[in-house]
Amino acid sequence: MTTVASFIYLASQSPRRQELLAQIGITFRLLLPEPHEDAESLETVRPAEHPTSYVKRVVRAKLEAAITRRERQALDAAPILTADTTVAIGNTILGKPADRAAAIEMLSRLSGRSHRVLTAVAVAHGRRIGSTVSVSRVTFARLSTADIERYADSGEGTDKAGGYAIQGGAARFVRRIDGSYSGIMGLPLYETARLLRGR
Repeated sequence: MTTVASFIYLASQSPRRQELLAQIGITFRLLLPEPHEDAESLETVRPAEHPTSYVKRVVRAKLEAAITRRERQALDAAPILTADTTVAIGNTILGKPADRAAAIEMLSRLSGRSHRVLTAVAVAHGRRIGSTVSVSRVTFARLSTADIERYADSGEGTDKAGGYAIQGGAARFVRRIDGSYSGIMGLPLYETARLLRGR
């Protein structure tokens, strides 16, 4: 089996992604946006954009920005990893809720039905770029208004796609998962390890 890169640059502020990389023994240095970069604008959904097209576009844009950042900072060469996660019901993208009302609206839409969680990962090995999209299906139980409001008030899902964190209190809402648990958290480890091996 080809060896996984032992050191990489991680262009993500997500604590979950950092924890998941550490879980598989990857040493990383954060390569985060600089103050002059408008990183949030990369995640703006375009009109009628399909969820798969969206995560592919965003992860590639994040990677290109990170490559430029590494070159500008004159850092040593090493693989660069970026990732992006979104939640979708059909072709409707549910991003990060802007406020409590948006979180309640998202959780209400997810209640009692299945949705997809798409996580795109891209890795640059020098000029060579590999990428993949992990798609998982999550089925929620039917939630009461009290369940939804209590979870929204916890603030746990504030910065999460779809307004929830599967590794947190929202785990009690999940009836079924088909796919990658780590992918739902934000970094599918099987696919990530293959990309870091250059495969």
